[in-house]
Formats: sequence, C-alpha cells, structure tokens
Amino acid sequence: MKNSTRLAADGGMAGGGGGDGDRRYSCRTTSETLEWIHGIIDFLKRYRFFLDAHVVNFYKDRLWEAVDGEWMDCLRREPVEKLMQIPSGMVQEHWPASLKEYVHTVRSLSLPRNQADLQKAFPGVRVAELNNVISQGMNRKKKHEIEALAAVIDSIARRVGADTVVDVGSGQGYLSQVLSFEHGLSVIAIDASSHHGSITDARAKRIEKYYAAKLCKSRLQNKGFSKPRTVTCQVLSPAMLKDVSSSLVQVDDLDKPSIIRTQAEKNSLEETNGSKSPSSLKGNANSSLVLAGLHACGDLSVTMLRTFMECDEVKAVISIGCCYNLLSEDDTAEADNLYGFPMSKGTKSAGFRLGRNARDLACQSPDRWRTLGEAAGLHNFELHAFRASFQMVLFRYYPETIFRNPSIGRQGKAIRRQHNRRILVLDADSIDSAESFSQKNCSTWARNRLINEPYSYPESSNEESHDVDRYSMFVKFCKSGLDRLELNDSQDIEYSRVWKETEEFSELVGPYWTLRAALGPILETLLLLDRLLYLQEQSNVLSEAVMVPLFDPILSPRNVALIARKI
Repeated sequence: MKNSTRLAADGGMAGGGGGDGDRRYSCRTTSETLEWIHGIIDFLKRYRFFLDAHVVNFYKDRLWEAVDGEWMDCLRREPVEKLMQIPSGMVQEHWPASLKEYVHTVRSLSLPRNQADLQKAFPGVRVAELNNVISQGMNRKKKHEIEALAAVIDSIARRVGADTVVDVGSGQGYLSQVLSFEHGLSVIAIDASSHHGSITDARAKRIEKYYAAKLCKSRLQNKGFSKPRTVTCQVLSPAMLKDVSSSLVQVDDLDKPSIIRTQAEKNSLEETNGSKSPSSLKGNANSSLVLAGLHACGDLSVTMLRTFMECDEVKAVISIGCCYNLLSEDDTAEADNLYGFPMSKGTKSAGFRLGRNARDLACQSPDRWRTLGEAAGLHNFELHAFRASFQMVLFRYYPETIFRNPSIGRQGKAIRRQHNRRILVLDADSIDSAESFSQKNCSTWARNRLINEPYSYPESSNEESHDVDRYSMFVKFCKSGLDRLELNDSQDIEYSRVWKETEEFSELVGPYWTLRAALGPILETLLLLDRLLYLQEQSNVLSEAVMVPLFDPILSPRNVALIARKI
C-alpha cells in the first residue's frame, strides 16, 4: 500500500489528533499503525477486569473491588457532571496522579473525533442542505449524516471515474436516493430486508415526481436521472457481494427485479451450504464500482473492505461501521478464517481477544455524555443501579436465568417519567409556591441523594416518604423486569433485603460506570486500526486509505469513515 495512509481531519494530527499535545501515535505506515495497535493492547491488558465485566453484575460480583480504592474514594465525592466528562478525557487537578494518567492515556490512544473540514479533506466537495422532499422522514441525525456522506461519496466516485455506487446495507434508501437524485449517480441499494426494499422503491417514486417536475420547469428534460436499483440479499461473503454487484451492473433493463433476486438467492444458498460462490458473473471489463456503507452493521463493514481488495471492478470503498457487538471474533489460530476481528495479520499475531462485553463497550458515545445535564446523568446512574440490584434478585431467586444472559430491554423512559412526576409532587408540598420550583432544586436533591449522601433529603421533606418512594420504584422496576422475562413474581422474594444490601454501594455505580465507559473510544480505535492495517498489509494492491471523522460526534458518535481507493 502506498504510504499515504493518514488520519485526514481538521481535528488533529495524523493518527491521533484533536489538538492534544500528548498524542504521539500515527497510522501513516504499516509499522506505525501496528505500533499504535500494540500500544492499545498493552494498555488494555492492564484493565482486563473492565473489559470482561458487565455493570449488571456490579453488586453480584462486587466489581468496585477490582478498581484502585483511591480512585473510587475520590470519584464517589465528585459531582455527576464531572464524572460524565471522564470518557471525554477531562480530569480534575485534585485527582490522584494515577487516575489522571489513566484518563490521559485513554485519550492519547484514541482516534480524534472532531468533525473534519470536508473542504480541506476533499477539495471541491459539494455539501448542500437537502430539500424537504428528499429529506422527508429523516431525523436531524440522519439528515446531517446523509448530507456529508453523500457529498464525499460523489467526490470520490468522480475522482476514480466510477460508473456505479453500491450502497451496502441501504436500509430505507435515504443515502441511495440522495446519491441518485441530488448527485446524479447510478446507485444499487442492497439490503437484507425485503420490507426496506419496498419502502425504498415507494419512496423513490414519490421523490421522482418532484425531480421530474423540477427538471421540466428548468427546461432540462433531456438531462434525466435514474432511481436507485434495489436488491434484497443477505450479504454473507466478499465473493457474494462481488457477484451480486457485478451482475447488477450488467442489467440493462431496470425492470427485471426478479432476475436480480433469483441470482442473489442462489448465491445465498450456495454460501449457506458452505461452498464458495464461483465468480462466474463477470462485470463489464470497463465497469467500475464504489462500495459505500453508512453504519453497515457488524461484519458487513468488514466484508466491504475484503470485497474492495478482491474485486477489480471496485475502485473505492467508503465504510462507516457500527454495531461492533455483532462482530464475529476469531479465537482460533487459523489464519484464513474470515472473522470480523481481527482482520489484519498484525493484530492477529498479537493474540488479543476482545470478547462480547468489550465489543459492546466499543459502541459507547462519550461525546454525547459530556453534553448531558446533571439530572439526565443521575438518571443514567440510577437505572444502572436498579438493573444491578435486579440482577441480584435473579441470581438468588431465578439462578437458571443468569446463564441465559437475560435482557429486559430499555425501561428508562417509563422510569424517567415516574421519577419526574414523583419529584414534582413531593417538592411541591415543601416549597412556598409552585413558581419557586426549579430544575436546580431537583438536581441538587438528586445529586446529594445518589452521589454524596444516599440517604439525605431536603429538611422540609419527609425522609421516610422519600426512602419508601425510591424503594417502591425499585420494586416496580423488578416486577417489570420479571414480566419481560416471563417469570412469575414469587411471594418469597425479599425485595427489601436486596435493596438494603445494595443501596449502601449505589454511590459507587457512577464512578465505576464512567471509568469503564472511558475505554469505549480506545476499543473502537483498535477495531478501526485493525481494519486500516488489513488494507495496508495488501502489498499486491496499490491503494491509499484515509480515516476521516465526517460527522459531528455529538449528533453521530460513529463518525469515522475508512476510505480507500485504488490508484
């Protein structure tokens, strides 16, 4: 690979920017990337207890005991807003030196996330705000992502002279349609869900009417445009993605979806039976493709990179991954197994395994946490405390469920509504007028209650009433969890006993959670560097690769695009 691999961003120096002077790692070359990977692995080995842990087992396994006692004693007294800044690399002067070193090291080993200046990274790129017609159905996050990514894909496709863009994991077709209607590119939208394909087609028909009328008014009827071609297919291997993409490029008649799907299903069947799909469908020798994936889940992003290397027709790839928890992971010594992690020979030779809990941790969003208000942060900690206490209930009274890794889903919204109603009612009785009630009163009370003085409340309120009310919230949480797990609520469950045993340690949940969550960015960095190293190791393919933070990390935490092109 050409030695032009870089971290392209206005947000920092190559390989580890963000403006921090202590960053010393780079990924310009294969050896530099491997050095960075080894630095991350050496650091993570020291904190394996964080990687293997799950906060639901906080009380059951007494997880806080594995952490430096000086750290916990310090952080248990910190305001919640200071705790929520730890994963973003913020420290306080009075903290122990070893704690500050931990936070700074995590920061220095992590990729920068500040959104790049796209004009500098991709000269001549055209980023335009989407109109209301084509952006219909997009939330703020999706609109932000599509505007930036579509412009970058357009710039790269034209640079490599690509005829077609293949949108891998296209979902409801937002990116495909913007590339087609706004940027005039030929697009193939591949998704495993037939429902998504139907939505994409129906939505494209509505949008087509708008753009047809727009062209008519501007007297550019001869210019024309094409709708995205959709295909329903579960991509299982690089060979399969290559064959499906190549076959679609050959289809001259766009009204033959049955032919496309039959071929896709045939490939899927061959892969399921364990045989490699033969590359019998050769694309036009002059055709060229760009593979693009916006948050292609799990192994799908990895498959895109392998296809880029194996398929001559693919001239460039733009991959933004997500759902690292769904990645397959190699725990064997066989070099040819196609797993999601590790991809590169260099990472594989290090013999480091992440595990499911660590891959889950890589999906965390520290840039969002630092913007949370105090009340939202406290609510987050309280829910984790409730869930960990509920795990004690399961462990004692339903031990067989523990081995199934029970999931009770998200109960946060319902608990939050009850929490807010409770505060309004209780405090309204203890203040002179409704107008004097404020969020600050609520937050101060909550902070004292959960972080500093778990059993202290405002003098004007009834302490017993508050304690019973919070305990009742815990019982409701448990009963709801049992219901979701389809378990009977036994009369033998001593909720009060579990509550008393766990509540005295609840003030440690926040510090532990933030210290562990701080490893999220460094874990994602390891996964992305492994993918980059895989590309760098392919010396038989002359190419260049960049990693660019395309989006605002607060709006879109998974914002780093791995972009490679053949030269």
